[in-house]
Amino acid sequence: SYPNEQEVQEVQEAQPAQPVVVQPPQVNDDETAVSLGSYVTLSRHTSEVFMCSWNPIKTNLIATGSGDATARIWTMGGDTAAHGFSASVTLKHGEYLGDKNKDVTTLEWSPDGTKLATGSYDGVARVWDYLGNIIYTLNAHKGPIFSLKWNKSGSYLLSGSYDKTTIAWSMDAGILHQQFSFHSAPALDVDWNGNDTFASCSTDKTVVVCKVKAPGAEAAPSCWDAKPMVRFEGHVDEVNAVKWDPSGKMLASCSDDGTAKIWAYEAGVIATKTDTSVGAKPIQDFTLHSKEIYTIKWSPTGPGSSNPDKPLMLATASFDNTVRLWNAASGECIFTLARHTQPVYSIAFSPSADFIASGSLAGKLYIWDAKTGKVKSSFTGKGDIFEVAWNKEESRVAACYSSNAITLVDFEK
Repeated sequence: SYPNEQEVQEVQEAQPAQPVVVQPPQVNDDETAVSLGSYVTLSRHTSEVFMCSWNPIKTNLIATGSGDATARIWTMGGDTAAHGFSASVTLKHGEYLGDKNKDVTTLEWSPDGTKLATGSYDGVARVWDYLGNIIYTLNAHKGPIFSLKWNKSGSYLLSGSYDKTTIAWSMDAGILHQQFSFHSAPALDVDWNGNDTFASCSTDKTVVVCKVKAPGAEAAPSCWDAKPMVRFEGHVDEVNAVKWDPSGKMLASCSDDGTAKIWAYEAGVIATKTDTSVGAKPIQDFTLHSKEIYTIKWSPTGPGSSNPDKPLMLATASFDNTVRLWNAASGECIFTLARHTQPVYSIAFSPSADFIASGSLAGKLYIWDAKTGKVKSSFTGKGDIFEVAWNKEESRVAACYSSNAITLVDFEK
């Protein structure tokens, strides 16, 4: 016999609850989409492109690093996408193309634009001239290099590694100047404050600030027994990025714990709210993201910047699919940029700080007006975006893709 109504109800109630399927919002970017002819895609890499960096002086050059064991220096053919590129130089990091132990994991131009530093999965840092000729091969790390940064004068190159250490390399001779072992787990990011002070962060949930010994100072090359100037503890999961503000008085960090924090630091003296052996509590604690914060960027504004009269902001990019802009002084969330439908991996302020670019999984690039929070321009490429970068003229944005390509998008204010 057929079950009666009561029996049907009892069976339905006994069934496990079905998960609610949340459909991603439908986004129509037709009005802001970059027009055909206003972008160019460079596709000579044979594996995913992890990062890119515009030369700060020779502004027609852009460097890219890839999982194919190479970096490339591209010479643009002109000021717009229509001009394409005129040359591409390959910087080989392995014996053969695609050597998986030689993935290029990070790269950065020197401040004067004459040198390019690259770090790779084999733990080797390399320094090249802008033509692609090798200058130094720096061997000391025992694991992959995750971050490389030049100090302000270009006299030191700083590297952070999976081997838990950071190294300051002398660029006068291409030698190890000082090695620091203040983390108990991999060092994920490093950032200089001026020429001799730097911060590093780690999967050990901490941030440390260190000072490099003066050239010629009597000390062993390895500084295992020294202490950091300060250790900031407060995150409860791995810390993904650290960045100094333009004045060098504040340090921002972000973490898998879903928070970003600002720590006060001035002239070697920690401005504390509490007296603890590990330093201060954060002066700002941003907790509105609902998932991991992958990266942070300061606006190039306020004291110490090229835009001193504009207010200082911090941007945070999260796996909750949003970017948030924060007032660094008040802690207020100015805008939540919520158009991405996938985790946001990269953000970059334009040189004027009037615009911000963001790139996410599923290949979506947005350029936002930082004064209104509105989308100014949009582009969808093939694959996931790992990094975005502005050129010095604020006329182009580069986006690196998992589909082995880099796309350069023209931008008009």
